[in-house]
Amino acid sequence: MSATHSVGKRAALTPRHLTRAGERLSFVYLERCTIHRDDNAITADDADGTLHLPSATIGTLLLGPGTRITHQAMSLLGETGAGVVWVGERGVRFYASGRALTRSSALVEAQAARWANQRSRLTVAREMYRLRFPDEDPAGLTRHELLGREGTRVQKCYRAQAARTGIRWQGRQYTPGDFASGDAVNQGITAAAQCMYGVAHAVVTSLGCSPGLGFVHSGHELSFVLDIADLYKTEIGIPLAFDVAAEGEEDVGSRTRRALRDRINETGLLDRCVTDIKRLLLPEGAGGGVGVREDEDRVMLRGDGSREVASGRNHGDADEAVIW
Repeated sequence: MSATHSVGKRAALTPRHLTRAGERLSFVYLERCTIHRDDNAITADDADGTLHLPSATIGTLLLGPGTRITHQAMSLLGETGAGVVWVGERGVRFYASGRALTRSSALVEAQAARWANQRSRLTVAREMYRLRFPDEDPAGLTRHELLGREGTRVQKCYRAQAARTGIRWQGRQYTPGDFASGDAVNQGITAAAQCMYGVAHAVVTSLGCSPGLGFVHSGHELSFVLDIADLYKTEIGIPLAFDVAAEGEEDVGSRTRRALRDRINETGLLDRCVTDIKRLLLPEGAGGGVGVREDEDRVMLRGDGSREVASGRNHGDADEAVIW
């Protein structure tokens, strides 16, 4: 009882105490263990002993088969802004996520504004295409033309990677809910995609963006997450899956996951992901903070036009501003 009581009395962490999203571990995968907390660390207990992980350094915690997690561990992960995703052979389930690492709503407001306007939504979609394929200019392309070109480029990527690695490519094959139905390279592609979705989800939520307001994908609660994960599909995910499958067909899923984690850390992908999201959503020259410190609890009220007025005051009498 005393341990539980002391945990409950700890002060909540603020963004000043937290590690920036771009500087965190991309993801940590755990299976067949019990996850708890020890002060500000996450612990994983199994037959081999106890592993301690500083919670503020975790980007995404992937919980595989046989895992159990305590309420105190989830509370800590929520405080530190870590994404938590239950995974297994039947695919990713985005069950929970941590709170944002910023107290500013600037990014989500910018996202909503660009999403709500048809022209700016298409502009962002074109910019996403340009980030993926910098040798092409998507200016003037319709959405249908963007989708067609994207499909063609992905197919070319599959064929090029097959030729490079000597793997026989018979097309993309994945049956939802049946990971083992595909051949080795298709299992690797699926495993890489699942991990990238988890990483993108953690970065999107840590920045305070809305996972559901997508610019390419639509109609799903994770549309923007899918948008961001796809930015790095042909550059990182697909080539790595072919590399792993070329090495052997055993344990392709787990080997792909480990190789992807190393590649993400080597290339500094988390930091790049943060930069790309801000570049896509913010006006040119606005910068990351948009004039607001990201660790500042700044609550304003919306006035007429774009004007903001102080909160915590009664604005009923202009001559007498009363603090609530």
